[in-house]
Amino acid sequence: MIDSPDNKPPVQRPFKYKLRKFFVIFLSVLIVSLSIYYFICGMTYSEGTRSGILTKVSKKGYVFKTYEGELNVGGFSQGDGTIMPASIFKFSIEQDSIYKSLEMAQGKKVILHYKERIHAFFWQGDTNYFIHNITWVN
Repeated sequence: MIDSPDNKPPVQRPFKYKLRKFFVIFLSVLIVSLSIYYFICGMTYSEGTRSGILTKVSKKGYVFKTYEGELNVGGFSQGDGTIMPASIFKFSIEQDSIYKSLEMAQGKKVILHYKERIHAFFWQGDTNYFIHNITWVN
C-alpha cells in the first residue's frame, strides 16, 4: 500500500515549544496593553483654572508620598438671598516648586491652573487634577 501525504500522522510538538509560544504571546499582549494604558493615562482630558481660598496643602502616603491640596471655591448666591454651601476642589501636585509656592499661599486667594487626566497612577496622586501653575490674587 502506498502512503499518500494526506495519511501522515500529525506532528506532535514538544511541551516546551507550546509553553514557550504561550509565554511569548502572553508577554506580547501584556506589553501592548500596558503601553496603551500608560499612554491613555498620560493624556490630558481638560485644562482650566479654579480660583478660591487655599485651605489645605499636604504631603501624604505610606510608600509613595504625593502632594495633595484643597481649594475652597466658595458659595454662590442663588439670587433669593440664600447661599449655596461652599464647594471644595481637591487636587494633586507633581512639582516640588509648586508645592512650596502653595504652602506660602495657604489662607490666601489664588488662581490654580490645572490639567485633568483621564486616570492618575497611584504614585502620582489621589485625584485626576494636577496643578501646573499658580497665580496670586491681591
